[in-house]
This record gives sequence, C-alpha cells and structure tokens, in this order.
Amino acid sequence: MSPAAPFFAPQSFTDATAALAQVQQIYETGVQHLRQALRTFVQGQDPGPVRACYPFVRLRAGSVRRVDSRLAWGFVAGPGVFETTLTEPRLFGNYLREQFELLLGNHDSPLEVGSSHEPIPLHFALGEEAHIEGELSVEQRARLREIFDLPDLAAMDDSIANGTLEAAAGAAQPLALFTAPRIDYSLQRLRHYSGTSPAHFQNFVLFTNYQFYIDEFVRMARQLMASAPDPARPDPLDDCIAFVEPGNVITRRVGLAAEPADSLGVPPPRLPQMPAFHLLRRDSSGITMVNIGVGPANAKTMSDHIAVLRPHAWLMLGHCAGLRNSQQLGDYVLAHAYVREDHVLDEDLPLWVPIPPLAEVQVALETAVAEVTQLQGFELKRVMRTGTVASTDNRNWELSPNNAQGGPERRFSQSRAIALDMESATIAANGFRFRVPYGTLLCVSDKPLHGEIKLPGMANHFYRERVDQHLRIGLRTVELLRAASLSRLHSRKLRSFAEVAFQ
Repeated sequence: MSPAAPFFAPQSFTDATAALAQVQQIYETGVQHLRQALRTFVQGQDPGPVRACYPFVRLRAGSVRRVDSRLAWGFVAGPGVFETTLTEPRLFGNYLREQFELLLGNHDSPLEVGSSHEPIPLHFALGEEAHIEGELSVEQRARLREIFDLPDLAAMDDSIANGTLEAAAGAAQPLALFTAPRIDYSLQRLRHYSGTSPAHFQNFVLFTNYQFYIDEFVRMARQLMASAPDPARPDPLDDCIAFVEPGNVITRRVGLAAEPADSLGVPPPRLPQMPAFHLLRRDSSGITMVNIGVGPANAKTMSDHIAVLRPHAWLMLGHCAGLRNSQQLGDYVLAHAYVREDHVLDEDLPLWVPIPPLAEVQVALETAVAEVTQLQGFELKRVMRTGTVASTDNRNWELSPNNAQGGPERRFSQSRAIALDMESATIAANGFRFRVPYGTLLCVSDKPLHGEIKLPGMANHFYRERVDQHLRIGLRTVELLRAASLSRLHSRKLRSFAEVAFQ
C-alpha cells in the first residue's frame, strides 16, 4: 500500500454543504488509510512509514460584506488568510455547516478545503471500540512510532483560546479556537473520564460536585423514559428521546424504536472518575450532567475537554459553605463575581482578568429560582442571595494558622464573598476562557465560620431535602436558556479584539 494517504488539493466552495462533504471525504479517506495500514502491521507485514493528514478549511478575506454587529461570531476581524484543521466531521457536521454558512454570508470569498500538512495521529484515527495495544507484540509496540504518527502535545496547546498565539510571519491566522489534534485529544479524554461517547454530550451541561444530584437526575430521567409524552399535559421534557448512562447504556423513551447502537452499551464494573449522564433531544439541545467531584483540578479537566464540543452553556450546581451569619442551610447563592484561589488556571488566564456575570444566564437562573420556589421580588431574598463566590484549592482552609489575622478568612471578607466552594470559579473562568456561557447557582450546606459544620446525619437529611428542588431549578434554567436565541446567549463580552470566526 502507499505510505501516504491520497492528497486532496485545495478546492474552492461557495456552498457550505458541498464544502462539508469535501471535508468528510478527506477525513474518511485518511482514517481508513491508517486503519488499513494498522491491520497490515498487526498481521506482521511492514507497511513502511504511513501518514494521513487532517482536512483544512481556509478563507482568504479581502473585505467584510455584511456583518450583524449584534452577532459575536461568523466573521473574521479583517483582511487576511485564515484557516484551521478539522476532525470528526460526522460528529461536528451541523456545527461546521453553520460556521461555513456564516463565513460565506459575511465575506465575498469562497472557502478552500483540502489536505493539510498536520498528520492524523494513529490513536485518533481508530474507532471508539478499538484497543490496539492488546493486538501488538512488544516488538511491534516499540516500532509503532517508526511507522505511524503518534499524538504530539506540541501540536495541541491552547494558545489560540488563551490569546497568546504568536503566528510566524506570513502564516495564516486561526479560524477556530481549537485545532484538529487538540479536539481529538479532548474527545479521547472525554471517553476516558466520563465513560460515555462524545457523541452523546448535549449542548447544555450541568456540573455538580455531589453524587446526590446525579442520583436525582438519574431517577428523574429513568422515570421520564418510562412514560410517553401526554398531549393533554405538555411538558418541556416531552422532546427528550433517550437517556444515556456510563458505558453508553442507552434507554429509549417509551414508544420510540431502538437503534442498532443501543445494544452496544455495557454498564462499567465501576463508575469512571467523572461520570456523565445525558438526556438526549434530537437536535442535541438536551442536558448533560457531570459529577466532577471535589476540587478545581477536576473542574478544569472536564471543562477543558467539553469545551471542544462548543456547548451553548454550562452551569455549576452544587453545595457551598455559607460565609454570612444571615444565611440559612438550604439558601441559594447566585454568583455574580468570583474570587479565584483555585490556582489551576493562573497560567492560562491571569488573575487580573475579570470574570463578568452574563446577563442572560443570570436572569434565567434567578427566574428559575423564583418559579420553582414560588417566591417573587423581595420575598425571593429569603432563600437566595446574589454575590461573590470564592473558590479555593485548600479544602481545609478553616484550619489555616492565624486565619483571621491575614489568612483566607480575611481575604474572603475583604472580597465581600458570601459563599465558598472549590469548583465554581474554575468552571466560570474556563467558560470565559473558551467562550462558553457560564453561570453558578449553589446551595448552602454548612457554615463553618458560625459553628455549623457538616455532620453525617445532618448532611444526609439536608441533601435529600434540598437536592430535588435545586435540580429542578437547574433544569428550568436550561429550558429558559434554550428558548433564548444563540446570538443573545453567546455574549459579545466573551470575545476578544481579533476573535476567531468559529463560535
């Protein structure tokens, strides 16, 4: 066989669907070439050095023809050459078609699609069920790098998203926040950490730091799947068609036919590190819920990888320590600012960068609290307080020596923080960094500064009482956000000076 996959010279397109079909052909030709070469190698033959490259899309912008100044994406900042590599066009097909249509509508230039010079790493070209290590001998594994391109971390950094990219003179400017290798890396990590396929992730994501929320979400979703929609009693969840659990275990809604892939799911012997659960809608506008556990490292890890899927919004729903004496256990905290003492993003997003509240998300969260609790106006203040949330990487901050004389307690007081957790600032900061709308609604579960600490019996009783309502607020928030137009949701305040064109 030929050591190199067929090369596709750049072609110009003025139709988004045709451009996407060319991307699909280039990508599928490349991955099939690598898979066939691997089969040859496993059988003991030497295919020689083998390479296939990602497709790319390029725009040579001379002028901007029509730009709606209210829209935050879909156009380049000025004249020049802009391009990006692409991967998994079946997974990202609808997204890519939309980006292509916007570029063609906003610029008097066609799109160029062809083979790039960026190799597709072998591990990224294999199907989800492929595990090559078990089929190779020790000698073959040692030679794998001689034959195939393997993942190269130098090709998948976040300098575009971080605003630190320094392109070489004459090089094309980026069209998207993520290159193809960076996306593929995250797709692999999502499978590993969440226990589900990236294809199941929905456009609205709920993060939580407690399994109690997941238990309630699973109970609600399974109950929903067991009953068909009732036309006499319409419900916002009527459009949900399936529920997916770790191991890609799929439960279809009663009355809907099963699909061939449904039988492939197998419950894992143990839950993955950050299990994900997906309530599917046909247009992928359903809800994904992820238990990120405790700590900012997990919060960064999962949001780093979900960001490549370009969700419409993500929200943090979890528990926090109330820092004010006037707060009661069970009160809600709507974050409008963050103290970032999580430290996991300091190198990517400097601490001097403000993380602004997003009006559309804030309004949706407050509206949802009012609707679910049946409290309005001044009465709503009985159960919800808006203010600054501090996130720390020190779970035992209360034990810091001389706390009140200059330790965390003084800093949190000076910041006017009303609540403390370990994840919310990370989720919000990564949303800002990756241009994903974000929001935080927490529930006070203890007040360590006022002698109300978590005790096993009290905590369990509290969680059982409050989780159901908190989750319903989160689900209602998603309904409100879904009803808003994407141009309003994807705020311009998330975009930088010379922003990439892709959403």
